[in-house]
Amino acid sequence: NQKATHLENSQGKKSQHAEEAIFYMNCRAAYLTVLKSSLENIKSKEQLILVLQQAGRNPSQKTINKYWTSQTTSLNFDDFCAILKKEKPVTKNELLEAFGKIDTDKAGYILHDELCKILTTRGDKMTWEEVTSIINQADFNCSGKLDYNKFCELYLTTSEQCCKAARDRLETDPRLRQQHFGNQTENFSEGISLPMSKPSPRVSRKTDHKLPKADSRAPSRPSSAQSSKVSTSTTVTVGASSSSNTKLIIEPDTMKEWQRAQCRGCFYLEEDGEIISHKYRLHLPQRSALCVTIRPFNIPQAERKSCHWLSVDTALFILKENETQENLQLVSFTELQNKEMFGWRGELGAGVYWLLPFTTGCRLRKVKTQISGEAKLVWRDEDGELALTKEFRAALLEIFETIDLDGNGLLSLEEYNFFELRTSGEKCDQEAWAVCKENFEMRKNELTRQGFLDLNLMEANDQDGDPWDLWVTLLSLGYNKALEMTEACPFVIDVCAERCKPRIKAISLEAGGSQLSRAVCRSVVNKGEAKVLDGSENIFIYTYRSGSRITSVIENKSENKMIIHVNNEQSKNCLNNRGLTVFAVEVAPKSMMVSQHVMALNEQEEWIYSCVHSLV
Repeated sequence: NQKATHLENSQGKKSQHAEEAIFYMNCRAAYLTVLKSSLENIKSKEQLILVLQQAGRNPSQKTINKYWTSQTTSLNFDDFCAILKKEKPVTKNELLEAFGKIDTDKAGYILHDELCKILTTRGDKMTWEEVTSIINQADFNCSGKLDYNKFCELYLTTSEQCCKAARDRLETDPRLRQQHFGNQTENFSEGISLPMSKPSPRVSRKTDHKLPKADSRAPSRPSSAQSSKVSTSTTVTVGASSSSNTKLIIEPDTMKEWQRAQCRGCFYLEEDGEIISHKYRLHLPQRSALCVTIRPFNIPQAERKSCHWLSVDTALFILKENETQENLQLVSFTELQNKEMFGWRGELGAGVYWLLPFTTGCRLRKVKTQISGEAKLVWRDEDGELALTKEFRAALLEIFETIDLDGNGLLSLEEYNFFELRTSGEKCDQEAWAVCKENFEMRKNELTRQGFLDLNLMEANDQDGDPWDLWVTLLSLGYNKALEMTEACPFVIDVCAERCKPRIKAISLEAGGSQLSRAVCRSVVNKGEAKVLDGSENIFIYTYRSGSRITSVIENKSENKMIIHVNNEQSKNCLNNRGLTVFAVEVAPKSMMVSQHVMALNEQEEWIYSCVHSLV
């Protein structure tokens, strides 16, 4: 009985935490529909009405006056959340009950004349024009009467659509997603993960402080961070080009007899700033010493070009597969660094492991660049035949090298389908692959480079030279209109085993998800320096430096959500994955999340990471 009671209590807490996370997501969605940032204050009654309506409320003037008095000058985000907790959305039963007091005959209808009289003389009096706009709606009006059952249904549907539109905008707007600070949360309360926790930064009521724009580097410190009573600071100084000082201990002579498996992959930057990549499964037939490395792929065809992606940081997290994929266990990660390569050496037992590539997003990120003109993809020769331009051919050959995951110079159907999923969202089946074999050069049932070029030329011909579809492909693979790969980073994974033949296979192309988030958090907690936030025994800040990058994680062991201000104003020569100098994060109860990843802006110069975490 005690166990059953404990389980019920535990499940009740988890459900409560989940409901709270969803509630704050809806609060943020409504707030950011009207205001630019959740650090910006509501400055008028009109703004308060608008944000409440966006949250599915329809407040009366009496309700507004209750929260906006003659002494009120502004309300902040937390005030707004508190109002929403008190002012629950109206239910259909409540609406029907109110109409029922007018419809004493319980006919389900109210005469327009009677409705007009009530709405223009009682409560929050409406104008004749407003009433007329209601009774002219054909959906719930007929023969001079209002069908209030239909009206209630439409009212509630419209209210929910309004809330959904706000949530959808929050998810799809890249500017707003920059404020999704809680996007790497992990819940350790009996193994149950919560829905993604959305931040709800809080500021002083006396003044209004705006959050800097996503690409801002200028300091912008909220007064609440300045005056916070509870804070912890961390400072790390890193010498110039120190990333090459931590040598990956690999002696080629001792490993030349080891068996090797290699696989390529790529990080792709989505429109909303999210990063997706290939994921891999590693099979070891027996226990063996291993060396695992990951590095940006220096594509042979692009060696003479300036390759932005070669400066992108990479990492690989090794997880052990248990009975279910939902419960992968972190084994280790590539923490040793030699220039652009990260690696790990150790011993693993026989079994199946997952390899999850990772990049912080410090260098692979959305940037605005001026492009003088759009590159030309096709041209017509003297006979009027379409041909690929030299520049487009070069880009296609780069793409071929990137999607040729096993590096054998040919594209298998499986490799080609990763390309198709990325560019069109569809797969090529065996029948379609057989058609390709009839029309394009293949070897051993795999597409050659020339076959890949001819396939793209055929697409151009199908569109009579219109490059629209070709650009859709290029942009989805990280190229800009100058045919530069600026929003993708191809990489190479090498696995060397001393006593067996390792097998590595790409199994998906998707965002890292909760498994990767948990692995990142765990790696920092296990290896990093821990500090208790001064004055708060339940908040821990973990800081870990791995080669050329620093990661901080916040753990909240309390039963309540916590809002933490993060201030990097004293840092020098640094950039972080959030693109913000000062920001706020909300950490859900009994959870941990990545606060930020930081790297040097210029690796040839010394950089100083100096961060203050403050509890509001």
